[in-house]
Amino acid sequence: MVAAVLLRRKLLVNGDGEVAMARYESISPAERSLRARLAAYAQHGHRDPHEATAKARAAFLAKFEREADPDGVLPPEERRRRAESLRRAHFARLALASVKARRKAKGGDGPDEATRRRQSS
Repeated sequence: MVAAVLLRRKLLVNGDGEVAMARYESISPAERSLRARLAAYAQHGHRDPHEATAKARAAFLAKFEREADPDGVLPPEERRRRAESLRRAHFARLALASVKARRKAKGGDGPDEATRRRQSS
């Protein structure tokens, strides 16, 4: 019984009684990522991932519907169509930012080599 009490003092325990992570341990970002991945796999092994994220997905999509029709005057089909376009624009914006970040990290300001070859052909 004493060992269990000492163990609980050293470890964070979530609401289900499962050990989440050591309380005072300093870990690297890579190890933190691996631990998070492990926890996600364990959670998905016990619960349906679609059910676990349903509320978050609904809230995310509702944000685009509110943006498309802030006053709520459009018919539902038109609101959904516009919200879907806004969602696609959001992800296209993220993709563009990703391309720019990769280009900058690579050390170039212009298009990458493959794009230059296509443009010169």
